[in-house]
Amino acid sequence: QVQLVESGGGLVQAGGSLRLSCAASGGTFSNYAMGWFRQAPGKERDFVAAITSRGTTNYAESVKNRFTISRDNAKNTGYLQLDSLKPEDTAVYYCAADPYNSGTASYLYNYWGQGTQVTVSS
Repeated sequence: QVQLVESGGGLVQAGGSLRLSCAASGGTFSNYAMGWFRQAPGKERDFVAAITSRGTTNYAESVKNRFTISRDNAKNTGYLQLDSLKPEDTAVYYCAADPYNSGTASYLYNYWGQGTQVTVSS
């Protein structure tokens, strides 16, 4: 069973960048698909990006060409590079992992981190 810990969130001005990390332990990370989701106050948790165990990526339309998902299996860590940030990107960002499933739906992922806050000021 894998445990996930996110880091790297913070306060940034519009147009700025952040790099989120998701450190995994307790499982063979290379076998897991990983996803990033976000939840703004009063809203549902939304898909942001995903990467399969083989490195195939998928992005929500709202973040395409601005965010980049990646993974370093040697370090058991996944990443989400956030560039050209907008105030509407403000949310708690969660990483998720699953050994069998990948995709855009949150229910596909069995393992979740605690979240990291990203706040973008205008």
